[in-house]
Amino acid sequence: MDKYTAQAATVAEATQKGLKLLGIREEEASIEIVTEGKKGILGFGKKDAIVIVEKKKITKEPLTRADANIDSKVLSEKSEHTEIQKEEFPEDVKEAAQLDQQVTDANKNSQNNEEAVQLVSDYLADVAQQMGAAATVDVEKSRNQVTFHIHTEKAGLVIGKHGKTLNALQSLAQVLLYHHAPTKLTAIVNVGDYRERREAVLKQLANRTAERVVRTNLPVFLEPMPAFERKQIHFYLSKNKQVATHSEGNEPHRYLVVEPVK
Repeated sequence: MDKYTAQAATVAEATQKGLKLLGIREEEASIEIVTEGKKGILGFGKKDAIVIVEKKKITKEPLTRADANIDSKVLSEKSEHTEIQKEEFPEDVKEAAQLDQQVTDANKNSQNNEEAVQLVSDYLADVAQQMGAAATVDVEKSRNQVTFHIHTEKAGLVIGKHGKTLNALQSLAQVLLYHHAPTKLTAIVNVGDYRERREAVLKQLANRTAERVVRTNLPVFLEPMPAFERKQIHFYLSKNKQVATHSEGNEPHRYLVVEPVK
């Protein structure tokens, strides 16, 4: 047998498995990585690595003295040419190398961001599946914000009472992006138009609360809500010069206080 497709938890384990079965060393093999595998998060999204290990077909041809002389002459000419280039264009070569490295780093970050986003997308789909709500996830990107749109026939189950389940999923998505994406990305998890409807409710709540504070000249303490929702109300009322806002308490019971400006 000259070829074997191995499967294991990691690429290294799969490779060693294939080498052992073929009875060869790594330098004697051609290794193709089909999938690198995924560790998964909290047991979700775990996938094995798959590699194809194949014996190398090595053919050796005798090297004549004439070939050796020619190779030596070519190498000598290449070496001299390289030295001339270094002497004449040291700064150009250095700048080109730096530019190439910058492009490489940018491409690497972009690729790693894509992998992190895909990891979160797969994770959300797996969690929804485990909850009994089969779902698909579409991704929408806008600058440094990534919105994960969950499509399911059981939207209420994924949203939860007062949006608590959806907010928990969004918190988990944010943690995953923070740990796996080299670029700082903000995660938004949405089901249908829930976030849009919730935003409208928060805006109405902010306006009604501000009117009450101005009318009574007393502070109003709102119910605990996630940080990103408190931030929305802060933003809505920041233009109102008659009231001021601040947060009190500890997560997850931190709440917003709207009070009159003295």
